[in-house]
Amino acid sequence: MDRDTRKIQNTKQPSMEFIGKPSLNNMLEGQFAVEKQSNSQLAIFRKKFGQLWKSYMSNNGDQYVDRTLTTNTLKYTNKFIDYRVFIHNFAKDLDTDETFLPWAGTTEVTTTRCDVGYLTPFKMTCVKLLFKVPVFDDNTDDIVFKIKKMDDGDASVDEICNFTYDTSSLGNTVDNTILTINESDWNNTPTIESNDVALISIDAADTGITTGAREFFVTSIWRVEVVV
Repeated sequence: MDRDTRKIQNTKQPSMEFIGKPSLNNMLEGQFAVEKQSNSQLAIFRKKFGQLWKSYMSNNGDQYVDRTLTTNTLKYTNKFIDYRVFIHNFAKDLDTDETFLPWAGTTEVTTTRCDVGYLTPFKMTCVKLLFKVPVFDDNTDDIVFKIKKMDDGDASVDEICNFTYDTSSLGNTVDNTILTINESDWNNTPTIESNDVALISIDAADTGITTGAREFFVTSIWRVEVVV
């Protein structure tokens, strides 16, 4: 082996990999770095044109975006999750009868009917229910909220979960303020499977909570698992 060949074989290329915490100030132009933080994907950094560039590598097909995903056309081939809002406003002299809230229009009824039910095309979970307290005649009365369903294949109404606004522990209701029921507040998981009919009901502990019709503003937010 001649001298020039040995020299080429033994020559080491200067390392372009940066060892340490990747940052714009710490790295040289052209350097790259690899970092794996706890509960995150492996990230590759490259300093180029005076900026720090970053991309993730996946070992299972999942991919994450740190900030905003911008695309011309976004096409789903299997499943995606989004959040949908439904309005359940109604007017009534609230009493102890169970009242089913409308999903279309503003008519509440005490029996199941098409305008108080929503046929779910996908699996849905109630992440939040907003209820604006009207002017009550008795702010010490408890209010019971329920989520119910009718299964695909029968007309029986089954309770999924309930939440009681108990004034003895949560304090009296306050007129014209919002009651927020979060997903974790229900006594069971507020999930309805696809092809079931979703129902929401409300009733008061005493007929004296109102002595005349009141306007109620109610909004629900659901996490929906859309399967294409």
